Amino acid sequence: MFLEWRDELAQSSLRQADYAYGTLARILSWAHDRGLIAKNPCAKGGKLYHGTRIHKIWEDEDVARFLRTAPHLRLAMQLAVNTGQRQGDLLRLPWSAYDGTNIKLKQGKTGAYIPIPVTDELKAALDAAPRKSPIMLTNSDNKPWSESGFQGAWGKATTRAGIRGLTFHDLRGTAVVTLARAGCNEVQIYSITGHKPGDVRAILTAHYLPRDAEVARDAIAKLNKYKQTRGDQNEDKTLPTGLPTALKFVKTKTEKA
Repeated sequence: MFLEWRDELAQSSLRQADYAYGTLARILSWAHDRGLIAKNPCAKGGKLYHGTRIHKIWEDEDVARFLRTAPHLRLAMQLAVNTGQRQGDLLRLPWSAYDGTNIKLKQGKTGAYIPIPVTDELKAALDAAPRKSPIMLTNSDNKPWSESGFQGAWGKATTRAGIRGLTFHDLRGTAVVTLARAGCNEVQIYSITGHKPGDVRAILTAHYLPRDAEVARDAIAKLNKYKQTRGDQNEDKTLPTGLPTALKFVKTKTEKA
């Protein structure tokens, strides 16, 4: 009966069906733990939605357009795109976590403390932002955002900016790609974003970089520079003026051999 109910919801949205079913499963789990029911019938329902947003990133033009059209959410965008942190962690971030050079953040999902050096762009935004609350990100009433309130405001802002198919969560992967484009290796990237090493590798290897024209151009530029350097080194192998005649003879015979 519960599975049929979920399948009916799934006709309009797989994700919403999973969410509703999962909520019911947690309620029944609570009841089972307290002896109110003999068994949780929703314990092993699985999921219908298995999609991934790993291929979704905000391009520079998207970010610039959002910053122009959503001034009340600029700081949120700057924090997300420059740190790669989750929405919930940024919404809870206090001003006391920022010392002018670094942001010290505790990730809610992993419990890990992430010290993040701020970029020049983010530092300028933070230093210019008015501190009307102990929490960095606030709504129009200068109060901390609720998750639902922020999501609603962000959705309206993206629509107003003409941005489709991108969410706040996609900025996390965007930060990974941006750091890679800047020449950062995997260790440097996950030390900032807090991703698991395998997740960073999956984002870069399986989805973004093999098809990223900018990265490909950077790679060719590095190859050209390498070949030019090698060529210069080969030209410098000529013997200096004044080398003893006998040594020049030995070098010539050796090269011929």
